[in-house]
Amino acid sequence: MTETLVGYPATANLSEKYQANSEGYFGAYGGAPLPPHLVGPIAEVAAAYQEAINVPEFNNELQQLLSDYVGRPSLLYFAKNLTRELGGAKVYLKREDLNHTGAHKINHCLGEALLAKRMGKKTLIAETGAGQHGVALATAAALVGLKCEIHMGAIDVDKQHANVRRMEMLGAKVVAVEFGGRSLKEAVDSAFGVYAAAPDEHFYAIGSVVGPNPYPTIVRDFQSVVGREAKAQILEKEGRLPDYLVACVGGGSNALGLFTAFLDDESVKIQGVEPAGEGLEGTRHAATMTLGTPGMLHGMHTKLLQTAEGEPSPVHSIASGLDYPGVGPQHADLEQQGRVEYVSVTDRETIDAFLKLSRTEGIIPALESSHAIAQVIKLAPTLGEDQIIIANLSGRGDKDTDFVAEWLDEHGE
Repeated sequence: MTETLVGYPATANLSEKYQANSEGYFGAYGGAPLPPHLVGPIAEVAAAYQEAINVPEFNNELQQLLSDYVGRPSLLYFAKNLTRELGGAKVYLKREDLNHTGAHKINHCLGEALLAKRMGKKTLIAETGAGQHGVALATAAALVGLKCEIHMGAIDVDKQHANVRRMEMLGAKVVAVEFGGRSLKEAVDSAFGVYAAAPDEHFYAIGSVVGPNPYPTIVRDFQSVVGREAKAQILEKEGRLPDYLVACVGGGSNALGLFTAFLDDESVKIQGVEPAGEGLEGTRHAATMTLGTPGMLHGMHTKLLQTAEGEPSPVHSIASGLDYPGVGPQHADLEQQGRVEYVSVTDRETIDAFLKLSRTEGIIPALESSHAIAQVIKLAPTLGEDQIIIANLSGRGDKDTDFVAEWLDEHGE
């Protein structure tokens, strides 16, 4: 039974160097630098989570929903056409795009919704970028009987209109955020402001491995099911571990979902892929790990792209879900430890990868996931045919097809 549990029971055997300390720090990154009036409510979340994941009924209910409602385990698919076209390593895709709601986000949203209900909260409050977290949370709220309010940058509301409609049809209130850069960072600011005004009624359901302790750990733990499944599946299919893992990184939840089960397997090389946007030489990118510096953002010490005054810089990514100036604190620590290599790909490379996977495998990937595919396209030909890559296909691209078509028209393609 232990292998099927989520939460700490599923990650407790990780080496200490990959766990947060008692104050929520992964090495030099993390913590919970909060205004005094939020220290108590966030500590309540931490205590409730620690209690819940040690209650069999909580774990069993979540496991049943992941199986019967989400459709887990998701498939580990050998992309033979892509492998043949690229040459070199075998490419496997972890098909999180096949989950109910179309992305990995449902994994932690169900956990957060069950935890909120257990705590007696009335409303789930959250931000969303590409809309996948918002859709997943609205779905989970409808399922467990809670209200839901989703804050979304006005730019992303226009770009991801289909997901806005899905959230509304699921009963969620969608708030378009018009201030600042009108994107994911401002959506977080707006949602957290609403939560802070009434933390007794609301549960802030963060959409990635970011924010104050305990959220980076909570979201990572709920997402760790991805890597546990992938490890068992590749051992069954190939009789050994992969040589490389590849996943896109914005805040970094899908990446840690895949990476966590393999962190102690030193033979497995790991690459996180972030947005180089229109190029690293300018400012139209979101390459936090490549060009960011230590600072504070959204209740955590982490790496971020920031001005000389310490304010978050405006950022850009063709993928709304990666359009964020910071990163989860564990990612910053994994880079510092040298356990994960962080690379970046451009918007152009991302579009090319979106089209290549669509036309070789008949799988339309999310633009976020296409960042990982773009890196696979670079990596696979450099490796031998006896080597194996697992890439996390974190979401499906239905939401992005209109945008990609418009992008291609604008670029004369």
